[in-house]
Amino acid sequence: MGNHKSNFSKFMLLWSGEFISAIGSGLTSFGLSVYVFRQTGSAASMGLVTLLAFLPTLLFSVPAGVLADKYDRRLLMLIGDGFSALGIVYILICMLQGEAKLYQICVGVFVSAVFSSLLEPSYRATVTDLLTKEEYSKASGLVSIAGSARYLISPVLAGILLAVSDIRLLFVIDISTFILTVISTAVVRKGIATKETENQSGFFKSLTEGWRAIADRRGVLLLILVSSVMTCFMGAIQILSEPLILDFADSTTLGIAQTVCASGMLVSGLFLGMRGIKKGYVKVLAISLFLTGITMIGFGIRENIYIICLFGFLFFATLPFANNCLDYLVRTNIPDELQGRAWGVIGFLSQIGYVVAYGLAGVAADGIASKLQIGVGRGAAGVVMTAGVLLSLTALSLYPIKSIRALERKSS
Repeated sequence: MGNHKSNFSKFMLLWSGEFISAIGSGLTSFGLSVYVFRQTGSAASMGLVTLLAFLPTLLFSVPAGVLADKYDRRLLMLIGDGFSALGIVYILICMLQGEAKLYQICVGVFVSAVFSSLLEPSYRATVTDLLTKEEYSKASGLVSIAGSARYLISPVLAGILLAVSDIRLLFVIDISTFILTVISTAVVRKGIATKETENQSGFFKSLTEGWRAIADRRGVLLLILVSSVMTCFMGAIQILSEPLILDFADSTTLGIAQTVCASGMLVSGLFLGMRGIKKGYVKVLAISLFLTGITMIGFGIRENIYIICLFGFLFFATLPFANNCLDYLVRTNIPDELQGRAWGVIGFLSQIGYVVAYGLAGVAADGIASKLQIGVGRGAAGVVMTAGVLLSLTALSLYPIKSIRALERKSS
């Protein structure tokens, strides 16, 4: 790995923009979830919206990774942030003309997600551009905090705003945050020189190189494939937590509960931001994912907001440790010049599980509720608890894999 000069202050500026953007996106996501559930009463409809918001990120992550290695990464981030507002504007216009239909919401979130898909590989590769190897773990903790903003700050803020206004206000705020994010990215782009890439190969050759960067490292490939299975199980709680709570509580309670739960990610993110993880990455990964599964079981065990908040807090507290370890083990085993292409392929493979979860979890919850003549919330709870058991079992199988443990020795 390269030992380039640190630009931590520029990373912090870029991180601040993404932090603000995450809050705005969280407001829209929360508002749409409440809006769709109130309109349809279906977990499957909520899952459909979430799936269409996520699918472009999966489909375009690989070509976006190739673009991140071939062109100016900061410019790609500017384009992604700026134009992703278009989908939100479309939904807002539909609502100003009356109620937005489900298909209109689906179109809007899909368009927004298409442009947002440019961001992830470029953002991750830019972190590598800006920081030294010693700062990766610390930066990963801070990135986890930014990612948690949409769960920690947005829900309670959205719940308060929905009590005095409606979802259209949330959209206006979200659109405004895009402006601030674009400005911070533009300042960072101006402050550092654009890397002249030596890779002038064609798109498909670049794509192949990104795949080979992973496939030639068996431990990395196995880790990514295992993570895809794990994201399937974790995706169940992400898509079903809202109908689980909304089935017996209002949107304000949901917002407060989500904020309390997400504060677990804040605590862990702050710890990792200050201390990082020094060793034992594979062991920490396996343990944290095992505990994550246990918390999912507790999350759905009873229709009690206090129990839900407790296990939800613990669920989010374990995630940054797993994400930090995954990020470090992969990042330190991929050459700098292949980071963009590699992260594009990694993003595609590791997140296939979310597509399965978003597409099937809501349908399964509705099906269980209908067959057992129970509320949609309890059907969702059954799916979440089953996924938790499977996640814990998968985590137990992770540590014995020798090629995965070898990644830690290679990165030291």
